[in-house]
Amino acid sequence: MRFDVITLFPELIAPFTQAGIVRRAFDSGQIVLRLWNPRDFAEGNYRRVDDRPFGGGPGMVMMAEPLARCLQAVRADRGEAGGEQAPVVLFSPIGDTLRHQAVERWAASSGAVLICGRYEGIDQRFIDRYVTHQISLGDFVLSGGEIAALALIDAVARLQPGVLNDEGSHQFDSFNPAVDGLLDCPHYTRPEAWEGESAPAALMSGHHAQIERWRRDQRLALTQRHRPELIAAARASGLLDRADEAFLAQQAPADRA
Repeated sequence: MRFDVITLFPELIAPFTQAGIVRRAFDSGQIVLRLWNPRDFAEGNYRRVDDRPFGGGPGMVMMAEPLARCLQAVRADRGEAGGEQAPVVLFSPIGDTLRHQAVERWAASSGAVLICGRYEGIDQRFIDRYVTHQISLGDFVLSGGEIAALALIDAVARLQPGVLNDEGSHQFDSFNPAVDGLLDCPHYTRPEAWEGESAPAALMSGHHAQIERWRRDQRLALTQRHRPELIAAARASGLLDRADEAFLAQQAPADRA
């Protein structure tokens, strides 16, 4: 799998490959990450990549030509001259919100070219001609697409075989539709008592069925309280059993709000 990131600030991306548990995905070669600066493909002494917007207004707009030249260099390096071309992803407020299902699709893909915009945006002509997917992290604005690119790459990297210490640990991540799409349960570790509060007795019981039931109930309660639409989706998909429904029925009205 290969990701090519087109960014004016490659120094924001490069350290990511050598930090944290996802480093294994890069060290093993499961994910190849290449960084490209469109300024290297701009003309003139100043290597200009932006200009004032037509029609006036604040800020600057990234020019289409340096981005197009950069993308062509990426495609040549990927050997795509006459074959299938990798998807071109732009991180944008109008894009589809990144969700677990989409991460799983990207994790099973051969990668993509990621475009990190800056300033007021990118010349729409480049977007219309080259961009195949647009992705958003949510209803807020970042100063550039680098954080969004890192979020996607991180989410994809941790799903690669061997990256996590426990191969099954991601199966119960929040939002995983392969299980039920619910939020994860709370977690506790040593010491058993901390600042006058004890860890839940069920987790200390050594009774595996009791532990699993407690965790399941906590997942249901948290999801019902904070993301009730996920409960509705799990119910519609037949992923809640009688014990789940009985627990939910016992929750206080405030928890069901």
